[in-house]
Amino acid sequence: MNETLSIVIYVVIGLAVVGSLAALLVRTRRTPKGMYPTKRDADDLPGGTGATSVLDRPGTAAPDAEPGVIVPDDLRDLEEAPAEPQAPALETPEPVQGRLARLRARLAKSNNALGKALLALLSSDKIDEDVWDEIEETLLLADLGTEPTTELVDALRERVRISGSRDPQEVHAMLREELIKLVDPSMDRSLAVDRHADKPAVVMVVGVNGVGKTTTVGKLARVLVAEDKDVLLGAADTFRAAAAEQLATWGQRVGVPTVRSDVDGADPASVAFEAVKAGIDGEVDTVLIDTAGRLQNKVGLMDELGKVKRVVEKQAEVDEVLLVLDATTGQNGLTQAKVFAEVVNITGIVLTKLDGTAKGGIVVAIQRTLGVPVKLVGLGEGPDDLAPFDAEGFVDALLS
Repeated sequence: MNETLSIVIYVVIGLAVVGSLAALLVRTRRTPKGMYPTKRDADDLPGGTGATSVLDRPGTAAPDAEPGVIVPDDLRDLEEAPAEPQAPALETPEPVQGRLARLRARLAKSNNALGKALLALLSSDKIDEDVWDEIEETLLLADLGTEPTTELVDALRERVRISGSRDPQEVHAMLREELIKLVDPSMDRSLAVDRHADKPAVVMVVGVNGVGKTTTVGKLARVLVAEDKDVLLGAADTFRAAAAEQLATWGQRVGVPTVRSDVDGADPASVAFEAVKAGIDGEVDTVLIDTAGRLQNKVGLMDELGKVKRVVEKQAEVDEVLLVLDATTGQNGLTQAKVFAEVVNITGIVLTKLDGTAKGGIVVAIQRTLGVPVKLVGLGEGPDDLAPFDAEGFVDALLS
């Protein structure tokens, strides 16, 4: 009897020990409270759904600016940085050289109707006045412009007459040389995006509605990030409802902060001013300012664009004013360019949607009209489908 009782007692003690160990194991595996924020916790975090801004970095209202302008806190001299939610994985933009090769190949496939037509005409057995008329018509349809077309036709006529050649390779070489002259490789196509001694470079991006301006700013930020530059975005397009959020999203993907307003219709000049101020305080390399898409025949809106530039220049020089144009608009783009040039000093052209048109001659027409180079071209919808413009590469793609 005593032996049976002893066995029962040992069994009970053993079960108690096993239970205690199991409970201890469960407690050590349990996630500590607060390790991962709940939705309510997230609402209280900077940048959460309860915040006034959707920046990729926490932001506070600028004390000297119009109410509603939000500046990322890490670009201010704050004693304590608030806790940030876990940042999403950053994308790595494609290097510029890789883009050039890929975009050139794409241009050659989609935009070589001009080159094919010219080579076919120049390589014919007999080049008479009818052939020259067709060549001239082809160039005009490509939006080359009247004066450049006349120059090119006259130069080719003279060279073909002197050489007397019908060899396709020789004709191709002559046409290439004359087209490169028109596109003008001597124009300075570099971007002024390098930081000054005590201030960032400031780039304003302007253009009418629908040309892909905000997207271009986002893609340009990726180009600069790929070149290891510290970039800040300024969302001065305060009239289009989703413009600021769209720009902030572009920035978040590559770790670039955005200064914006959480008030629709806020003063664009105030937002631009605060963006540059934040760029100076944060010692960034480049500040990119997106502006509202203005119709060139709206005098008040164009005047406001001039105001944005003047306000920014109270604290830093505007190094670049890039005009974004849609290549598919053809000669209408020239009208836009002229009006914008009267309001702000355009320093370069960004030509978007060049892959969707055979009117590559618009490059020459715009440069001739403004005396301003095409500096960047967009050839697709991808985030890295923006690259520096190269005159020889462009012509080679047309004639490939």
